[in-house]
Amino acid sequence: MIKLQIIGHLGGDCTTNEVNGKNVINFNVAHSEKYKDSQGNLVEKTIWVKCAYWTDRTAIAQYLKKGQLIYAEGTPEAEGYLNKDNQNAASLKMRVFQVQLLGSKNDNQEGSSQPASNYQASGTAKVNQHAHAEVEEPADDLPF
Repeated sequence: MIKLQIIGHLGGDCTTNEVNGKNVINFNVAHSEKYKDSQGNLVEKTIWVKCAYWTDRTAIAQYLKKGQLIYAEGTPEAEGYLNKDNQNAASLKMRVFQVQLLGSKNDNQEGSSQPASNYQASGTAKVNQHAHAEVEEPADDLPF
């Protein structure tokens, strides 16, 4: 099994659908990184991951809103397609097994009283009160 772990911000509110009698929560996660190229120019690269979380526990969906910082874990899948310039391209997808809320852009990280929540496909929920303290987000690092 190949396992993918991502930390990033949601690009929009999630959607919840029912497919063949099973619930699926769909959302997109973005991770941006900045670096200098060989000429010394600052370059920002954003990677988007389309996520599908198959679960009967859809209560987390109300918290999966645009800008929310999350940790997600699952199995990756790459999908090829032709882009608008008729060139080969690929998108990254993930079947999510676990989601953890880390915080959002507007959270006051020191004064936040809401703990991060950890939801797993098995239906168990854990609480991790210090998870958001491990990840510090630069204020200007959002891709949207």
